[in-house]
Amino acid sequence: MSLLRVENLSKSFGGVTAVADLSFTIEPGAIYSIIGPNGAGKTTVINLISGIFRPSSGRIFFEDQDVTGLPPYELAGRGLSRIFQNLQVFANMTALENVMVGYHLHCDRRFLPALLRLPHIVRGDAACRDFAAELMASVGLGDYVHAEASMLPYGALKRLEIARALATRPKMLLLDEPAAGLNPAETDAIDGLIKGIAESGVTVLLVEHDMRLVMGISDRILVLDHGRWLASGTAQEVRRNPEVVAAYLGGDARER
Repeated sequence: MSLLRVENLSKSFGGVTAVADLSFTIEPGAIYSIIGPNGAGKTTVINLISGIFRPSSGRIFFEDQDVTGLPPYELAGRGLSRIFQNLQVFANMTALENVMVGYHLHCDRRFLPALLRLPHIVRGDAACRDFAAELMASVGLGDYVHAEASMLPYGALKRLEIARALATRPKMLLLDEPAAGLNPAETDAIDGLIKGIAESGVTVLLVEHDMRLVMGISDRILVLDHGRWLASGTAQEVRRNPEVVAAYLGGDARER
């Protein structure tokens, strides 16, 4: 059984078609990457799967359940979480509190028990803090547990967002440009972190421009061009595909 199945997905903005009749499946435990030239529709696909956009046509299935058009919070409750290309950190909170926010779906959120600070609420808050601290340590942020989020360096903020997404306890994690703006050492750290996430049993859907990272960690790669399926396969298969080379380097590449 596939974890995610996309069938004939399309999205238009006015007269512009960003994604056209796209279909693919992702198996549990895989690192599945979507690549393509600028404007190929990669982030639009992520936004459709994560509920930010509603598709113009087509269906999205998660664990064989039709989740087309569900809002992000419902998808998070089903086990699908994401990070954005641009940082979405709560700068007025601590790093630990940012991660705790991701765990709220698993807490008692009823108003009256929280207002009265009933014993089980106090215990739950303590367990949430402990879980968040352990999660931060697991992504290499153990030294920042008590730091203000606004004081973290850029590379640490990227990992903080991943930790917050992992705090939802996802079955699938969507990563949109996690290595954008990072130096080589920080990119290597993200590389290792993504591998570790997959090894823990969380399926990863990755959109990334860093081809060295993509080719090094992906089980399967989907290539888009102008919102359409161009190719898919292993890193070796995609790297050798003349259509892919042409899309990145220009039409003459087919003849070289």
